[in-house]
Amino acid sequence: MRATMTISLPRRLRLQLAKASKRDNLTQSEFVRKAVQDKLWEDAIDESRRRLAPKARALGVYTDEDVFKLVS
Repeated sequence: MRATMTISLPRRLRLQLAKASKRDNLTQSEFVRKAVQDKLWEDAIDESRRRLAPKARALGVYTDEDVFKLVS
């Protein structure tokens, strides 16, 4: 189920949104929806890193190469 949300944007940001959505061949709603999804995904990744980093360090995992060694 969808719900409508109204936001206010400064004129300059609204113009940037119009230009970027047109460039990407998306509606402004699609562009904003994608931006929100991307931000939520990035936040989830950051939270996972924050929670898992101490466990990884305890195992001596500091770099991508360390991870490769463990899984290969």
